[in-house]
Parts: sequence; C-alpha cells; structure tokens
Amino acid sequence: MDQTLPTTSSKSDRRSKSKTPQASKPSLMMAFFSCLAWLYVAGRLWQDAETRTLLASLLKQNSAQRPKTLTVEDKLTVLGCKDLERRIVEAEMELTLAKSQGYLKSQFKQSGSAPGKKLLAVIGVYTSFGSRLRRNVFRVSWMPKGDALSKLEERGIIIRFVIGRSANRGDSLDRNIDEENRVTKDFLILDDHEEAQEELPKKAKFFFSTAVQMWDAEFYVKVDDNIDLDLEGLIELLQSRRGQESAYMGCMKSGEVVAEEGRPWYEPEWWKFGDQKSYFRHAAGSLFILTKNLSEYIYINSASLKTYAHDDTSVGSWMMGLQATYIDDSRLCCVNSRQDKVCSLA
Repeated sequence: MDQTLPTTSSKSDRRSKSKTPQASKPSLMMAFFSCLAWLYVAGRLWQDAETRTLLASLLKQNSAQRPKTLTVEDKLTVLGCKDLERRIVEAEMELTLAKSQGYLKSQFKQSGSAPGKKLLAVIGVYTSFGSRLRRNVFRVSWMPKGDALSKLEERGIIIRFVIGRSANRGDSLDRNIDEENRVTKDFLILDDHEEAQEELPKKAKFFFSTAVQMWDAEFYVKVDDNIDLDLEGLIELLQSRRGQESAYMGCMKSGEVVAEEGRPWYEPEWWKFGDQKSYFRHAAGSLFILTKNLSEYIYINSASLKTYAHDDTSVGSWMMGLQATYIDDSRLCCVNSRQDKVCSLA
C-alpha cells in the first residue's frame, strides 16, 4: 500500500511568500503619486483652457467694437503730431498772408454804418481836454453841427473829435467830455487810450482800430486840431480816389532825426535810423489818409506795431513793410496859405 509522504515547504518558498506583500507597497505609493500628478496637470490644463477661452472672447468683443477707421487720437499717436504740426504751420502762413494784405475775411462788423451802405470817409479830429475853445471854433467854421452834421453823414462823411480818457478815470476831465458829448454828439471817445502828450503816437493805433470797427468807409482821415479844413475840397479829393486800394495819402516828407534830448521833436530811439539820422518817407502828421485795408491792418496788428516819438513817423514805419501806394498830394500840405490846399494852419 502506497503511503503518501507528507510534503514540507522549503525555506525558500516560505521566504518568497513572506516578501510578496512587502514588495507591493512601493508600487502602490508610486501609483498614488502618479495619480496626484495626473490630477494636477489635468487641472492646470483645464484652467489654461478656460483662460484662453475667456481671452479669445474678450478679443473678439473688442475687435467688434473697435472702429474700422483710426480716430484723431490714434492718428496723432501714430504720426507723432506731425500732421497737426504741418496744418498749424500752413494756417499760420495763411493768417500771416491775410494780415499782410490788411484784412481778414468776415472779421469786421461795423456798428455805426447802415447795413450795405459804404461811407466815403471817417474824419477824426484829434483833440485834448484843454481844447474846448478850439472845438467850438471848428463847430462854427468848417465842421458842421447838429442837423448839418447828420445831413453830412447821409452823404457818407463821418466827422468826430477823437479823444482818450484821463489817467484818473472818471475824474472831472472825463466827466466834462462826456457832458459835452451828450450835447454835441460829435466825439469818438477811445476808452482804452490814455490821453496824454507822450501817448500821442499810440493814439493813431486806437483811432484807426476803433474807426474801422465802427464804420465801413473807403477812407479814414486823421486831422490835427490846429488846422482849418476845406471840407468840400477834401471830399472832392477823396471822391477822385474812390476805389483805390492800399493808398497812403498826405504831404510826404522826410527830415532829420533829432538826437539831442531837450530839443523839439526829440526822438529817443534816434540810433535806429542809421548814421545819417534821417527819417524815412512819411506823411506829415497834420493830415493824412489811409484806405480801409490799411486801417484794418493797423487794427489786426496793433498789439505788435512799434511806435516812435511822433504819430506821423510811427504810421509811416507801419506802412513801410506793406505794399502801400504812397500818394504825395501837395493839396494836403497844411501851411499858412490855403491857396490850392484843402487845409491851412489855424
């Protein structure tokens, strides 16, 4: 009879069986960490995908709202303001050209003229605070008053005494002029000008600038208050020159520049007139005439126009830089005799 012998496990078998559970622990740990790493990467990829989707949506929305053409701000940024600078330079050149021609289109609105009616002349008679007696003499000689003054204006002639304001605004000097004007209504009061002998050259700026704004006339005439005027003779002379542009009319003269202080007609800036110390050609200050465009030129550039010691040389210096037509008319030379003259010394 066969007897089965009991089997016994060898030591090696027992050793291998005891090691199997221990060997699986590192594998489990590696699998666990791999799973965590996979979850982290997947999460980041998912987050990046959401960010890309959001950015794409914003970009699409922004591109839909963006204008198809560049704005002014975009152009200035891209061009670095070069185009704007070029346009400014061109505009300044055009403005300079308009000023040099003595006018700017649609700038002037005359308040003292009837719409559509162009006057022949505005005559400004320079006067001062202490000259009331002279004014009264003029009003009974060559200068009309009252209804006669109104009828003269219907003929296209405006005549006004031209005066500034006192250095002490509102004092008795100003009040007396205002009261006289309320009665006679024949003053052009320059509120921005201080009436003083040393300010006389600046008075020309204010007179022509104010007159050309108030009245639309062909000629603007400056007259001193120490002359008698043949008014009809002056009107006839102006009518013969009607339609002429850029005319600077008067008794043209030149002469010595007085460099010695204290002498009559002293010119503080004598050194500007060269070694010969001679004035340039200009109309004598007793009476001279400017056409409208030259008067407008003075108005436009009054802030930068240089004045000298006398009003006639100041105006002459302004005309030198322009395409002005100098008209030397002996009838405008005011001397003691009135023969063949429109003026004479009073």
